[in-house]
Amino acid sequence: MNDPSRLARLHAIKLAALVRDHLGGEPVLVPGEFTAGAALVHGTEAWVLLADQPERGLGGAVAWSLRKGCTAVHVVAESATGLLARRAQGFRVPITVWHAEGRVLLPAVPEPLPEQPEVPVAHREFADVIAASGAEPREEFGVLFGEVAGLEVCRVVDDPYQGVTRLEVGVGAHDREAFLALHGDRPSAPALADVVATVRHHRLEGATGHPLSRLAHERLLRWRLVEQPSLIGAAHVELAPPPVPRPNLKDPVPCVAVAVIDGVATGVVCTTGVDLDVMAYCVDARAALGIESIVVVMPSRDVLEVQQLLAAAVEPPVTIVPVD
Repeated sequence: MNDPSRLARLHAIKLAALVRDHLGGEPVLVPGEFTAGAALVHGTEAWVLLADQPERGLGGAVAWSLRKGCTAVHVVAESATGLLARRAQGFRVPITVWHAEGRVLLPAVPEPLPEQPEVPVAHREFADVIAASGAEPREEFGVLFGEVAGLEVCRVVDDPYQGVTRLEVGVGAHDREAFLALHGDRPSAPALADVVATVRHHRLEGATGHPLSRLAHERLLRWRLVEQPSLIGAAHVELAPPPVPRPNLKDPVPCVAVAVIDGVATGVVCTTGVDLDVMAYCVDARAALGIESIVVVMPSRDVLEVQQLLAAAVEPPVTIVPVD
């Protein structure tokens, strides 16, 4: 197991070496602490190395830089630099993203938003089964799945070995595999109806303690907004696809909706917890929706000063709407 303090020192040494080689000479570098990698200040500019989940680190890098009073940010990473460069364009503060190739820093090229593929026709045939079982059919990046109060409970997949398309029941890939192994001969509709009933019980407001109540809180929040748009002063809220694919069900990732607030179409990004990268995510959401007005909805307890700082750093600024 890696020693966190030793890893932090290695990241700090790496960043300092990269910056010295890039700037040349003997620049004066003031190191600082940054949990997702390393950070330092050169003059009035911040240099931040994103070592841990760089695709989710831009917001943290900007927050660190603003708190240090820096006038510009240099973000260094070995992966996801195209995504970072794209999102960096949506901030007021000047941000330069560098791709680290060995000891050389190369300017990152912004990559376009990924295209949303269509759900295959053979997959769409399962939408009625999903709805009849009590789940809500959803489509994201060419995938048809069913949700209950924001939690995925089934997914339509192609079996490459048997050459068939089927509806797999379960919460997440491992759960679907286990369910298939135990109940492979059971019709999907009855099996899914049982799962829907169980999940609905644990996802109801006030039901806590069970693992099903702790997953996908941001999607549960979005589901609440659809059911009760008045929570954010909206006349109507409907789901929208994410700007980038969701990696899995376990890691918290913001989700998107579109609301009508005061007669204006408004993009809604839902998040929970202290998510420093949600404002960077909003840059992508704004571009994907084609809507300039964006609000971030989060529980009141999660609205911290740093979130307000980041919301003001986006161009145009993002509005935070707390809910209880």
